[in-house]
Amino acid sequence: MEAKLIALGVETFKIALYLALPGLLVGMFIGLAVSIFQATTQINEMTLSFIPKIIGVVIVIVLTMPWMLNEITDFAKHVFSMMQTFVR
Repeated sequence: MEAKLIALGVETFKIALYLALPGLLVGMFIGLAVSIFQATTQINEMTLSFIPKIIGVVIVIVLTMPWMLNEITDFAKHVFSMMQTFVR
């Protein structure tokens, strides 16, 4: 039973990383592009690096929301199906 509980914890961390990955990658690439732009033009404005990242991450979250909801729903069904194993 402990092995199943540990496996469920590992699976929880994996699904969290899997769902966060699109937003994190977009934020990283937009930040890199803005940093290169700022370095080449020598513009050091803080909002120039912050606003595009926010907009990009929000767009990616909105576009991937159906997929994320499907993944979370499948994981919740899996957890609820395993609940009988943990409750005695």
